[in-house]
Amino acid sequence: MTDIHSGQRVAMLADAQNLYHTARSLYNRNIDYSSLLEEGARGRQVTRAIAYVIRANAEDEESFFEALVDIGFEAKTKEIKTFGDGSKKADWDVGMSLDAVSLAPHVDTIILCTGDGDFSRLCTHLKHEGCRVEAMGFQESTAEELVAAADEFIDLSEREDTFLL
Repeated sequence: MTDIHSGQRVAMLADAQNLYHTARSLYNRNIDYSSLLEEGARGRQVTRAIAYVIRANAEDEESFFEALVDIGFEAKTKEIKTFGDGSKKADWDVGMSLDAVSLAPHVDTIILCTGDGDFSRLCTHLKHEGCRVEAMGFQESTAEELVAAADEFIDLSEREDTFLL
């Protein structure tokens, strides 16, 4: 496992929907993306920070997207798909995975901000490519396979006053 040092190049990929719903259900609070980025970077050089968000046409949505950009994130947005039966679907799993695989040759560490166990296989692939993988999420709702697959897991619940607004 690679040690952390200030010369490392880091990419942070934040699954905003996963983080939002978990923070709301566990704490009825929102994520502090500025702290997420700063604490995740830990003094290392952030080369890319991408937040994957779903457009729900909600009030204050655009100001949230603008705030992400001001903090230093690139906001990638996707519309919710509504199906004929009324069900809705929107996730960024494939987009996040493709970006991680594309970024891996250009960074030393990829930080996945999510609790979604679907990313455990991605962790294995990125590590095989020589990339350190860190996961940041809430222990209570993070899949065990993601924690096990990452080189390091940072539990946002342990420092809720840092990571939540």
